[in-house]
Amino acid sequence: MKRIGVLTSGGDAPGMNAAVRAAVRTGLSMGMEVYGIERGYEGLLDGEMEKMEWHSVGDILQRGGTILRTARSERFRTEEGQKHAVDMLETFGIEGLVVIGGDGSFHGGLELARKGVAVMGVPGTIDNDLAYTDYTIGFDTAVNTVLAMISNLRDTASAHERTTIVEVMGRSCGDIALYAGLAGGADVILVPEVEPDINMVCRRVLRGQQSGKLHSIIVKAEGVKISSAELASVVEKKTGRETRFVVPGYIQRGGTPSGRDRLLASMMSSKAVKLLFNDEQSKAIGINGSDIVAYDLADALDMKSEFRKDLYDIAETLA
Repeated sequence: MKRIGVLTSGGDAPGMNAAVRAAVRTGLSMGMEVYGIERGYEGLLDGEMEKMEWHSVGDILQRGGTILRTARSERFRTEEGQKHAVDMLETFGIEGLVVIGGDGSFHGGLELARKGVAVMGVPGTIDNDLAYTDYTIGFDTAVNTVLAMISNLRDTASAHERTTIVEVMGRSCGDIALYAGLAGGADVILVPEVEPDINMVCRRVLRGQQSGKLHSIIVKAEGVKISSAELASVVEKKTGRETRFVVPGYIQRGGTPSGRDRLLASMMSSKAVKLLFNDEQSKAIGINGSDIVAYDLADALDMKSEFRKDLYDIAETLA
């Protein structure tokens, strides 16, 4: 291939800029032309493309968000929109596409692949909810962001002898809650994969009180089947301790990407571009152990996530 495009789609994730940088500079080093497509699939439909040079991605490695910007596109979900996207790629002479995003972005890429476009999916999402890869770009940074919040909240919770519920992102995958809760020493971790036991939560808080603890920290994924407000009300009523909840929201998506996320983004995007250069069929790029791997895009999306019960059990033991 001689000309490729790169876009970021869906929710932003720390490390997306590092992935864009790696795609552009790897492509240029191999003699390819690289076009940055702005605002994801929405920008693709509107032909918002710009040829990128080495300096176009200078000084972005450490920045959160995405210089290409991102958007969700209802137009692209339609058959007509997808055909128009293929026409637009042909208009600009783009032979292959690097799609940096999550599950929805990959499914969009799969539709383009079925229409003859070579698509390489690079997993950029804080949720860590793509089953084929051990980790996604942005997840590590999000976990560290939540860890910093837990540390700050623990200070004020101790000062007021209070129970604090931290509601983190994760509608169907509780990895942010699990990893941050375990690393942050949470008293209770609630994830969508495990049915919540409110009485257990209250017992855990009471046990902490009786042992002399001045605070309790509960980390809860947003997808758990009880609202944080309702949980706080029940815990306060049953334990007699003031209980508050905090929802950090989009703060988890921003900030300087961690070193791990910058490395993942650089390695994965470089792999994606090299596969395009060699005219490989559409793939999903990931990491398995320490190896950067590539699976058939359709096969990757068909894989089912396995909940890390081993980590959950460790958290339960240590709480």
